[in-house]
Amino acid sequence: MTSASITTPITPDLLRGALDLERTAHGVLPHRLPARARAQNTDPQVATAEAMPSGVRLVFRTRATAVELDVLATKMVYPGAPPRPDGRYDLLVDGRLAGQGTAGGGKVLTIDLTTGATTTALGPVAAVRFADLPATDKEVEIWLPQREITELVALRTDAPVEPLGDRGRRVWLHHGSSISHGSDAESPTGTWPAVAAGLAGVELVNLGFSGSALLDPFTARAMRDTPADLISVKIGINLVNSDAMRLRAFTPAVHGFLDTLRDGHPDTPLLVVSPILCPIQEDTPGPGAVDFSTGTVQFRATGDPAEQAAGKLTLRVIRAELARIVAARAAEDPHLHYLDGLALYGEADFAELPLPDQLHPDPVADRRIGERFAALAFGPDGPFGSR
Repeated sequence: MTSASITTPITPDLLRGALDLERTAHGVLPHRLPARARAQNTDPQVATAEAMPSGVRLVFRTRATAVELDVLATKMVYPGAPPRPDGRYDLLVDGRLAGQGTAGGGKVLTIDLTTGATTTALGPVAAVRFADLPATDKEVEIWLPQREITELVALRTDAPVEPLGDRGRRVWLHHGSSISHGSDAESPTGTWPAVAAGLAGVELVNLGFSGSALLDPFTARAMRDTPADLISVKIGINLVNSDAMRLRAFTPAVHGFLDTLRDGHPDTPLLVVSPILCPIQEDTPGPGAVDFSTGTVQFRATGDPAEQAAGKLTLRVIRAELARIVAARAAEDPHLHYLDGLALYGEADFAELPLPDQLHPDPVADRRIGERFAALAFGPDGPFGSR
């Protein structure tokens, strides 16, 4: 970047997909939960997941031919697991993927998956640069890595930048687990919600929190207070693999979560999505466990199928109960809908594209889930259809 480059302050009007922007010693940190919700959380897993900017992107108009973003990333290391590649930054120009980049340096957060213990090592700020862009007036989006906490330090261009403003698109607010977060997606525009949003032409706010879709009231209140035209909640897998509650608590917790959403969005189309297929927990309760014995990360269920009689949750139990709850509520709530997760990824998909770690889809399956969701939810007869 030349000495004549223009530095533009990173302000909320340049960001989409974040619910809060925290000022740090280096710059600003996008959050996907507001400060009030973060203050009520005591779980480090939630704190880490919500600070990972899945679905968060810088959006602006410019004639710039070069764009440079200084960032301080926090990269995750899991002892015993193979190292993950640096997170990708996806550049879209007028809605089309025009480049990808990575950032070195940054902090390193080491997380022991067996004990939950963490340590952090500091590192330097790095730059992500995109050059040779067309010199025409254009819409530019920089999607941030979905798996790395990312502090935004500086935005530099060789032509002025201005906020994009309202594009007239509907806002889709989604909440789910690591599969929605994009745990194993190749890049931020490859997560299944991003794929679906791109196909449907909507603005995505992705509250997919890895390991943390646990019907937390503070998440429900954050969604209640977030403007949205369409809302979906994908419920189930984290409740099973965390062994967080039994059926007696699950049913009223679902009702309470939906009641809170309806307090702020009484007539908004609301879609409840049950879990995709995960054979290890279809009929076996949690808790889940990490297994490194094969030299790769593998997940397994440690519960006893007989414990279902005492109310322990499995994916099959959750699908049946979610379908029952939605059917009962829909009698008085015509804008409430249900989607069976097996329609997004089921037995035939598992046979063709098995879950590499027994829990998360691979990038090809992520895209397939997004394409199917777009067709089923946003199609002419879907609950999010333009009708």
